[in-house]
Parts: sequence; C-alpha cells; structure tokens
Amino acid sequence: MRYSGLRVVVEALTGHRGWKPVWRDPAPQSHYDFVIVGGGGHGLATAYYLAKEFGKSRIAVLEKGYLGGGNVGRNTTIIRSNYLLDGNEPFYEFSLKLWEGLEQDFNYNAMVSQRGIINLIHTDAQRDAFTRRGNAMIMNGADAELLDREQVRAMYPWLNFDNARFPIKGALMQRRGGTVRHDAVAWGYARGADMRGVDLIQNCEVTGMRIENGRIVGVETTRGFIGAGKVGVAVAGSSSKVMAHAGMRLPIESHVLQAFVSEGLKPFIDGVMTFGAGHFYVSQSDKGGLVFGGDIDGYNSYAQRGNLPVIEDVAEGGMALMPAIGRARLLRTWGGIMDMSMDGSPIIDRTPVDGLYFNGGWCYGGFKATPASGWCFAHLLARDEPHVTARAYRFDRFLKGLMIDEKGQGATPNLH
Repeated sequence: MRYSGLRVVVEALTGHRGWKPVWRDPAPQSHYDFVIVGGGGHGLATAYYLAKEFGKSRIAVLEKGYLGGGNVGRNTTIIRSNYLLDGNEPFYEFSLKLWEGLEQDFNYNAMVSQRGIINLIHTDAQRDAFTRRGNAMIMNGADAELLDREQVRAMYPWLNFDNARFPIKGALMQRRGGTVRHDAVAWGYARGADMRGVDLIQNCEVTGMRIENGRIVGVETTRGFIGAGKVGVAVAGSSSKVMAHAGMRLPIESHVLQAFVSEGLKPFIDGVMTFGAGHFYVSQSDKGGLVFGGDIDGYNSYAQRGNLPVIEDVAEGGMALMPAIGRARLLRTWGGIMDMSMDGSPIIDRTPVDGLYFNGGWCYGGFKATPASGWCFAHLLARDEPHVTARAYRFDRFLKGLMIDEKGQGATPNLH
C-alpha cells in the first residue's frame, strides 16, 4: 500500500477500513543470506538499502525489543553536515542529501524540516575556526554562511547578546540543516524494508555467535539459532556487548546522553541553535516544547537514564544563552546509550571474522548519519568494499595513526 493524500481521503470516506499493518510480524526462518543485528535506524536503513539499491534478498533484521526502541527514538532529531575534516564532511553531506529525498524515497512522512542550524560565535578565535569550517564545508559541496552579530540579532533578538562572559559576535549557519521526526524515520525504513521482503524479527535478542573455521555461520538468539551468510552488527551503545560474542574488544566506550523537552511554549525558535561557549543545542518542536541536550554523562553505562549533575549543567548552558527560559518547566528527560569511539568518529568495516561486519562508534552523530550509514553499510555488505564516502571509517586507522579527531580531544572517548 502506498500512502498519498488521495488515499487518506478515500479511507476517510470509507470508514478507514482499508488500512493495513505497516509491516509484517514474521517468524524467523532457519537461514538468511544477510542478518542485520539491531532494529534501530542504522540497522533498518541497512536492510532497506540492501534490498532496494543492491537488489539483495533473504534479509532479516533482529531486534531484542521493539523496532525503534533504542537511540533512534531517543535523540534531539537534528540533521546537519557542518563538519570540518575530510574524513567526515563528505559522508555527512551525502547523508544530508539522502535526508532531502527520503520521504519520497520510502513513501512515509518523516517530517523532514530544513529549518536551518546556527552555531553561535563568542570569540574572535572561534570566528576564525568557524570560517575555516565553513570553507571546508563549501569545498565538499555543502552550504555554509558566516553571519555577523546583527544578522543573528535579526533572527533571534531575545538572545543575551551582551553577556559579559559569552558575548554573541555572529554565527556559522547551514540553511539545509534542521530536524526530522526521529521515530518516523524508524517506521519509514521498517515499512520500506518490509515491502521489499525483509523479515523484521522483534523480541529476538542475539545471545551468541556461531563461528566455525574463522567464519561466522549464524547467531544464537532467544528465538533459536538463525543461520546467516553474512552478519552485520549495528547496535549503537550495545556494540561492545554484542561484539564480545565474537571475541572482539572494540575501541569504544558506552555513555548515556540525555535529552530534554520543556513544556509547550509559543513559537520563538524557528531553527536549530548551538551555544558556542558551552555544550548546549536546542530547537522547538511542533507542539511548542523546547528540545535540547548537552554533554554525555562522563561515566560508562548501559542505562537509558542519566543523573542530575548533567541536567543542571545543560540547564545552566541554556540559561546563559537565553535567560528568558528560566521559568519554563522541564517536562521530561530520557537517555540514549552512545557508542563513543576513541577519536569521535564512526567505524564501518569488516572484522577479522569472515562474514562479520561492524557499524558503530557514532558518538553524537548517529541520528543525522542514519541514511548514509545504512547506505554505506549495505554497500560494504553487498560488495565487500567500502563506499567512497566511508573509506576512512576503518578499524585500522587507530593502528596507522589516521584518526579523524573532529574536536581534537585525543583518545578520550567521553570528551568527543
């Protein structure tokens, strides 16, 4: 069933009796050509592109809970491609271009809103750094504009421009950035994959990997053994636990990243904004709530909840930027498990086990990367060679000294 405005009208006139389930709920088969472990955005996108773009069949996605119950539904919904380094910018620009056509591609309303994103400038040195970043973006085919103080004031006159510690001097803007309805992305990819014959197996946790003579032959699950020609793992913050079944220790730590929503307010932020003097980013939802976040919790954890000190730190960043929100009530908070790599950049690569492939280490960049991550992982699984935009995302870059350290923090995962 394809969705359209005409379909909505027809169903309304006929009592909505023609709607069908968005995807099937099949029982797992004994063997698949491709098994994707992880039913989040990256896993579902991988299965979708494997079927659609690479013509593969006999594909299964295994999810330990329900589809979209992990990080893809636990983030602040921002999409952008304002990166600096050559290893990252082409990949994220590829992802942003896929976002721009995604709803038409998988025939689902994901509420892609290219409302623009600005990174505020507070010092002369920061202006120099953002000028360099903007030029790098333009050289890789992305859009970037450097705004002066008055241009920012015209957009957001209520900001604290004359803060004695953090005066606002301008901003780097990417007009094509914005937000997307996060859970709708999971639903759209799931529906598109299901329509192409992919089996989406929920409540099916991987508990082991069967490896014979150096090659993976399948996975042990809570629903029995499932044979596989190739296995791709895309489980975000659970990467270390799942890959341990193959005897692998990853250059990744897991940390909680909290996100927050305020009570509904009248519209006053029509884009996405990041605070340049602290880690705070914010947009406003269609319901009026401020959707914002900041730093991860510094300790390692697999819990989908965070602690009060980080809530206080994020709130302080918001208050420094826009004191007007001081009386707004915080409605809810939740946490996602971040797979923090040693250099702050992801890994999409083969593993030493034949037939086993890994996709992880996304740090803060997982949601915005969803389409390109799925496409590039599908490319690797189908052709056994990296996609041109993901060639730098290899395991051996740590051995060769080819790190992609966007923030220049060194081998300290919780700082990226």
